This record gives sequence, structure tokens and C-alpha cells, in this order.
Amino acid sequence: MAPPCPFIFIPSKTMKKIILRLFGLIIIVCLAFLWIMLNPHPAFAQAKTINYSNTNLEKRDFSDSDLEGATFVAAEMREANFQGANLTNAILTQGVLLKANLEGANLTGAFVDQVTLDSANLKNAIFREAMMVRSRFYDAIITGADFTDALIDRYQVALLCKTADGVNPVTGVSTRDSLGCR
Repeated sequence: MAPPCPFIFIPSKTMKKIILRLFGLIIIVCLAFLWIMLNPHPAFAQAKTINYSNTNLEKRDFSDSDLEGATFVAAEMREANFQGANLTNAILTQGVLLKANLEGANLTGAFVDQVTLDSANLKNAIFREAMMVRSRFYDAIITGADFTDALIDRYQVALLCKTADGVNPVTGVSTRDSLGCR
């Protein structure tokens, strides 16, 4: 039996895990870039962008604010009030919106991936064409929310369908129909 070739590197289990995580991160970054580039109104093209990345916005009141294209990357927004806010094309990736109030908020085209929305009030919110992969909605109130063409993990859709009801007063779309519930 010939000895192993000294020029071939076989990664250890730890190295394989690191490589897989880096590959996953590259895929997420590529998806974010594609989302921004393919969106008809890219977030980076907004004239008035606001950056709240890596900030503590716990219990902050943003009700009825125009936050179109705003960035909330890794922001702590527990119990924040976004009631009636315009968050069109906003980026809320890796944020914590635990018990937040987004009632009647417009998140059309928003990038809401890896966000914790547990126990959040999403009543009558609009999430049309939003990217919401790897986000959580445990015990969220979704009455009248519109998720038309939103990208949501199947498991989360199944959970949301258990409590989905109502019709969005702005779009006229039922929550169950927008989620594709059976």
C-alpha cells in the first residue's frame, strides 16, 4: 500500500464544519445581494436611508414613521413600536423583534431574514414580497397580515397557518390565502 500523497490535504472534521459554515455564510450574502439587486426599488437606492445597525432600540417608538429603506441589521428591538410605520424595502436581518408592535406596518419588499418575531403583534401588517427565511413567529398575532409572495420557511408557514385569520384592510387579501394555507 502506497503512503498518502503529501500534497493532498484532507480537512479534519472541525475544518469541514468551518468550511460548511463559510459556504453557508457566502450563500446568505449572495442571496442578500441578489435580493437587493433584483428588487425593483433596491434598498440602497433610497434617497433617505437610516442605519440603526447593531443598536439597542428596545421599547423605542417608531409608530407612523417613514423608515423606507432603513437598515436594522442585528438591532435589538424588543417591544419596539412600529405601529403604522412604513418599512418598505427595509433591512431587518438578524434582528430581535420579540413582543414588538408592527400592527398595520408596511414591510413590502423588506429583508426580514433570521429575525425573532416571537409574540409580536403583526395584525394587519403587509409583508408582500418580503424575504423572511429563517425567521421565527412563535405566538405572533397575524390576524389580517398579508404575506403575499413572501419567502418564509415551510415549517414557519405551517405554524402560522394554525392561527391565520382575517383580511388585510389595505390589500383586501386574507391572511390564510397569502400564506397558501389549506
